[in-house]
Amino acid sequence: MDRSSVPASEPVRPGSESVRDAGAPGSVPYAGGGRHEHRWLILAVIGIAQLMVVLDATIVNIALPSAQRDLGFSDGNRQWIVTAYALAFGSLLLLGGRIADLVGRKIVFLAGLAGFALASALGGAANSFSMLVAARALQGVFGALLAPAALSLLTTTFTDPRERAKAFGIYGAIAGAGGAVGLLLGGVLTEYLDWRWCLYVNLAFAVVAMIGGARLLHAGAPPDRPKLDVPGTLLVSAGLFCIVYGFSNAETHEWGDAQTWGFLVIGAVLLVAFAWWQTRATHPLLPLRVVLDRDRGASFLAMFISGAGMFGVFLFLTYYLQQILEYTPIKTGLAFLPMVAVMVVASVVTTNNLLPKMGARPIVPLGMGLSAAGMAWLTALDTTSGYAAHVLPPLLVAGLGLGLIFAPAMSMATAGVAAHDAGVASAMVNTSQQVGGSIGTALLNTLATTAASNYLVGKKPTPEVQAQAAMQSYSTAYWWSALFFAVGLVVTVVLYRRGAPVATEAGGGAVHM
Repeated sequence: MDRSSVPASEPVRPGSESVRDAGAPGSVPYAGGGRHEHRWLILAVIGIAQLMVVLDATIVNIALPSAQRDLGFSDGNRQWIVTAYALAFGSLLLLGGRIADLVGRKIVFLAGLAGFALASALGGAANSFSMLVAARALQGVFGALLAPAALSLLTTTFTDPRERAKAFGIYGAIAGAGGAVGLLLGGVLTEYLDWRWCLYVNLAFAVVAMIGGARLLHAGAPPDRPKLDVPGTLLVSAGLFCIVYGFSNAETHEWGDAQTWGFLVIGAVLLVAFAWWQTRATHPLLPLRVVLDRDRGASFLAMFISGAGMFGVFLFLTYYLQQILEYTPIKTGLAFLPMVAVMVVASVVTTNNLLPKMGARPIVPLGMGLSAAGMAWLTALDTTSGYAAHVLPPLLVAGLGLGLIFAPAMSMATAGVAAHDAGVASAMVNTSQQVGGSIGTALLNTLATTAASNYLVGKKPTPEVQAQAAMQSYSTAYWWSALFFAVGLVVTVVLYRRGAPVATEAGGGAVHM
């Protein structure tokens, strides 16, 4: 294929919608994109913002017991500290991405940082349960602005193929490792300072990122920015809210609960209506050209499945280390660091050296397979297992697998997207992972609890029996996580195109050879 025939404003793929739009009038590069003179400093700023959003989930989980004792709320209400954030974040991500396309990524990025910081300060100063829940919901709102703006800035700033690979390798490593970093940082802050510092720490991240963003980022929005699809926004926001709430409700109630299924059914209907409306809207919130490309669709599904499956590592292995091996929160966080290191190295090496030569088809499925193997290996743990001999090996395998998934999937999900769609495409990456995480948490918690209850039937609940019941629940969660990743292997093998992506010099997108 003659590269000179590909418009520099938008990289294309055979069979993608953007091939037809590539030469459309007004399809021009984002004014703030291209070979920015401070692009590597911008990557550092974007990385700090992404780390703040990702680690917030686990760092708050570590702080929850202390916050509950301090503010005096019940076990039944405790889940709302997590759910309030997830509902706002998950339901507003697509809107946040489109706002970045409409208003401009710099201003939305800075507004998201400022709002997230203020909401964190409000949560840290909370003197009641309701004040803390409100602060967490506000964090979710501004996180939904910040996360897609950060990823779309990365997409439009790094357009050189080699530099783009390095940038996405680093960004993917941050996205994958943030949860484990949150465990460690949350343990340190809770143990040596106070649970409130698990929220106040966001101020430090936000201030650094805001100063860097204000000085380095180019202002402006795409000249051909779209109009806001109000009916589509209402449908998808309400639909995602219902889906996330339904699965969150299932986590704390029985699956037979009418409210759980009511919200899930309503959410599914609203999302179907949203998909129908996008085929008819003049200015769709999520243009079909973004999701119908095979590589992008495969990448969104990869983020969804890995988001659901990785909770087998972070959630249940955390329980195992603290409840069975009696690790402190700090020691638990340290136990995850080798996995983080492997994930970082795998992400960078993959996007720099393997993805440009081989394409995503052999890499992401391999990551799914390795992650499934790591999950299955964890089922061999028992109450007498040691860290070095029994926990560390499967942890490293899982870290390698996740490193092969995140960075390539994020890169392929945003490659070849027109500048005026970069925000919403980036939002789809975050939405896929967030909804996958909500579904995975609810399903794995339910399955694990059922397995523990079944084990205790007819047995005297001695400490030894309780420990074995816990091990049974963890093992069940690991097996199901392995199944999720096995499904991901099949899906990504089928959907990803063969061959290495060959990027246009100016666009950084992919044409498969």
